[in-house]
Amino acid sequence: MFGAYVRYLYKDDYQGGRIMNNQISERRIRNNKKKRCRQLKRHLMITVITLLLTIGISGAFFSIGSRAQAAGDHNISYKYYKSVTVASGETLWNYADQYADSEFYDSHDDYIKEVMNINHMKKDTIIYGQHIILPYYSDVFVE
Repeated sequence: MFGAYVRYLYKDDYQGGRIMNNQISERRIRNNKKKRCRQLKRHLMITVITLLLTIGISGAFFSIGSRAQAAGDHNISYKYYKSVTVASGETLWNYADQYADSEFYDSHDDYIKEVMNINHMKKDTIIYGQHIILPYYSDVFVE
């Protein structure tokens, strides 16, 4: 009887120990698998964020570069003033036709208003021999 009890204990201990070791090993393997999965997800997320930041920063730099290039393609116009002696039969409308640039003035009226303001004129009539200052735009820079 005593031998059967010892054998029973030995059998349970042996099988129980084996089962316990298997359960611990399986739990450790599962935990390691979960840990590795979390690590992979974290690495993937860091890679995706890094890639998106790289694309965003590159896009910003290329955008700024293309804007600067587009601005460089645009002709720069400089505003100048010219002193003119009014000839016989000339009107501000004639000078507006000659000097007003549609890129800078919406109409001849806007140009004439600026001429009147520059020359401190109250009316839009000019007299033969009068000296007036006329604004105009040019692509050429004069020092």
